[in-house]
Amino acid sequence: MPIDPSAWLAPTARVHPEACIGPGVRIGEFSVVESDVAIGAGCVLEPYVFVKRWTTLGERNEISAGTVLGTDPLDKHFTGERSYLRIGAGNKIREHYTISRGTAPESTTEIGDGNYIMTSGHIAHNCKIGDNNVIASCSLLAGYVEVEDQAFISGGVAIHQFTKIGRLAMIAGNTGVSSDVPPFIVCAGYRGDATGLNLVGLKRAGYQASQIAAIKQAYLTLYRSGLSLQDALARIEAAGATPEALHMAEFIRRSERGICRERARQRTPVAL
Repeated sequence: MPIDPSAWLAPTARVHPEACIGPGVRIGEFSVVESDVAIGAGCVLEPYVFVKRWTTLGERNEISAGTVLGTDPLDKHFTGERSYLRIGAGNKIREHYTISRGTAPESTTEIGDGNYIMTSGHIAHNCKIGDNNVIASCSLLAGYVEVEDQAFISGGVAIHQFTKIGRLAMIAGNTGVSSDVPPFIVCAGYRGDATGLNLVGLKRAGYQASQIAAIKQAYLTLYRSGLSLQDALARIEAAGATPEALHMAEFIRRSERGICRERARQRTPVAL
């Protein structure tokens, strides 16, 4: 049976009979669920939620009022063919949010597990969002943006298409991000400059002082040693590098847009 008998559907909700609704799901007043949708056990849809076709939600997601999931891509190249939005488990998506499915036929927008996505923003087509990220209100992620895990994207942030945000990076409020942001770094300002390490995030994530010191050394090598980027990465990757430093270096080597840089007035050479 596509709709589990333990699910509760408000009298004014409209759920397509071919949608798959899992055990214990609650769907609020005036919500709409189209065909080719799967909603996992324990999900809650508040009133006025619209889940469009080819969208999948894992278990225990909480979707607040006015949110639309699986919207057609905001992309002039979209031809109307089937593509997907896949959302993991344990996410909270607050009021008036939109998330698009992929542009190309059979392509996917992916949201992982445990993310807290606040109000009145947009995640565009073909984005890949990892686990346990915070995306604050009124932030906009353009097409093909990738966010690793545990990042914090503050309010009013605009992220350019194809940009990548590293694990435990923090983007300050109202920042425009058009270059990749390496893991563990704070990015701030109109141009999206690197301003240091996300020390608060690292401590909250349980990193020890010795681990943070190694990440700081990698940051100084990258931004303040006076070395070329390739030489700085080689030094970071040298014998004895920690997993965190190696992850930072690997992320940067994969960058296609280039990484955010410190502003010239901030750069102070450091003897290493």
